[in-house]
Amino acid sequence: MREPGGTPLGESVRQLLLDSEQVEPWAEVFLFAAQRAQLANEVIAPALDRGAWVISDRTYYSSIAYQGRARGLGEERVRQINEYGLAGVIPERVFVIEVDPGVALGRQSRPDRIGREGVRFQSEVHAAYRDLAAIEPDRVILLDGTLPVHDLVSRIMEVLGEPI
Repeated sequence: MREPGGTPLGESVRQLLLDSEQVEPWAEVFLFAAQRAQLANEVIAPALDRGAWVISDRTYYSSIAYQGRARGLGEERVRQINEYGLAGVIPERVFVIEVDPGVALGRQSRPDRIGREGVRFQSEVHAAYRDLAAIEPDRVILLDGTLPVHDLVSRIMEVLGEPI
């Protein structure tokens, strides 16, 4: 599933977040948190209740890094806002595939509003993820994004205790 998105409400919020010219930083926090709460309630919690694995391209750790750190709104404040809406539906593992921020930005064919923030902003996000991994090493796992995909998948499955 993708975030923002994954539900009809989330897809509408995605368009607002990524395509609007200007979104105030706190509005950005609350829009991300709103779509995430909807996704957790409508899609993730039911899947977990069925015993399914849930894989998403982002989590509320993204908001901690992007809005909390890079936008300077406070990592703990952003964490708390998101956790209220998630009602305990939080990831057991967060895999961060590290790529140089300049390289990552160069991969965007059409940069969205957040991608247009530039290398300095993305470097702050990168530093935030590294700090989160240091604070929560059992949950946030850094992976070398220059490795072949097979090696990344192998490492993820190893961490999850699943053979590949």
